[in-house]
Amino acid sequence: MTYEIEERTLHFKQPAGTSRGVYTERKIWLIRLSDGQRQGVGECAPLPDLSCDAVPDYREKLEVFCAEFCQKGEIDGEAMRDYPSMLFGLETALLNLQRGDRLFDTAFSRGEVGIPINGLVWMGNYEEMLRRLEEKLEKGFRCVKLKIGAIGFEQELDLVKRIRERFSFHEVELRLDANGAFPYEEALYKLELLSQYAIHSIEQPIRQGQWAFMAELCRESPLPIALDEELIGVNDPEMKAHMLNIIKPRYIILKPSLHGGMQGCREWIDAAKQQGIGSWITSALESNIGLNAIAQFASEVYGDDIRMPQGLGTGQLFTDNIPMPLEIRGDQLWRCR
Repeated sequence: MTYEIEERTLHFKQPAGTSRGVYTERKIWLIRLSDGQRQGVGECAPLPDLSCDAVPDYREKLEVFCAEFCQKGEIDGEAMRDYPSMLFGLETALLNLQRGDRLFDTAFSRGEVGIPINGLVWMGNYEEMLRRLEEKLEKGFRCVKLKIGAIGFEQELDLVKRIRERFSFHEVELRLDANGAFPYEEALYKLELLSQYAIHSIEQPIRQGQWAFMAELCRESPLPIALDEELIGVNDPEMKAHMLNIIKPRYIILKPSLHGGMQGCREWIDAAKQQGIGSWITSALESNIGLNAIAQFASEVYGDDIRMPQGLGTGQLFTDNIPMPLEIRGDQLWRCR
């Protein structure tokens, strides 16, 4: 077995704003494995200032893991627990080499069914966010996720109010993602105001690492709370179950590049199920290589009849994305046959 690593920089069609800043480009590393006859490719895509493995010597560490894999012929999942984006890239490359384009034998992977997805509205000024929202609704999305926490809460609340004046919760499911933007002292008050508008859930209302405060919010909030950033760096299976037992969120949102690769996400899903906590899977601004693998993985873990919209609508973000047989039809992601 041999490997190659290629570094690429992808460029966003328009700046992608979050409460942590604005992305204009995205650096990724592609792993290519070969056994002399077959090849497989996987994507490693850490997010600066967010991923637990966004280390300065990223490529050097990835080289070590790839060399060890080629020597042993298997992935050392335990050694790679703290390097989720590298683990996900290697997992994907190996599956691609072994199984070809169909990483898992599911109806989605065979091109027979689509996966429902949410439309994503990035942060911007009020007019930009309203326009982006209307574009998503015109395209047929019936579940929309708004990134909030950057333009001022009163404006964001007004935007949510305007949505509900036009569309009932029967027509449009509305999800919010605060990316930890609310100060704890203000969070419950803001959640109570938002709860007037039939919100499905809100992701990470306060910054991660405040387990006691987050647990209190989950108990008191009139809105269902979903954990995202909170899961980053919690890589031990026992600690995962322990954290969920303390905080008791309604949902967890899983990104293989951030939350332990496919191996780690399976552990999170199992731990959540045991405690009656729901979950869904999203991409983390990967290229289509990673998005394709994440979508197929979602169809594997949740089955062929996925009802809850997943966060997989990121394939059209980049001007120089890598072509893959993925297509958005209405509010579903499909793999073309």
